[in-house]
Amino acid sequence: MFNRFAVFTILLTALCGATAAHAQSADASGTWLTQAGDARVKVSKCGGGICGVIVWLREPYDTATGQPATDSKNPNPALARRPIIGLPLFSGMQPAGPNKWSGHIYNADDGSTYASSITVTGAENLRVEGCVGALCGGETWSRVGH
Repeated sequence: MFNRFAVFTILLTALCGATAAHAQSADASGTWLTQAGDARVKVSKCGGGICGVIVWLREPYDTATGQPATDSKNPNPALARRPIIGLPLFSGMQPAGPNKWSGHIYNADDGSTYASSITVTGAENLRVEGCVGALCGGETWSRVGH
């Protein structure tokens, strides 16, 4: 015969296990392949939110110079020389709801920063959206490995 404390403990343990399993499935941490397949971004927890850094490029070298690709579209001349691999795309994106973070994302294709949100839409998918005023766009990234 179970006493109330034992039943409560069993229920609490089961509930905590289910919550941990759900949180793990909704975790944005990991390496993600962009929709175009041209870059991989490592997402990790940072400062109560998430951060993302480019860790791989399909074409890591500038075809004109043969040198590692740089942030050449950045309007700041000092930043335009930094390598794309290792470039932070977003930092400190803060929780904005279940499986969602919001903040700003940098676009190395045009050297601009946009209001953005990132949402885990499944164990293998991450929706990344950015907006300029009322114009918004986005893409779905795929998880790479585990």
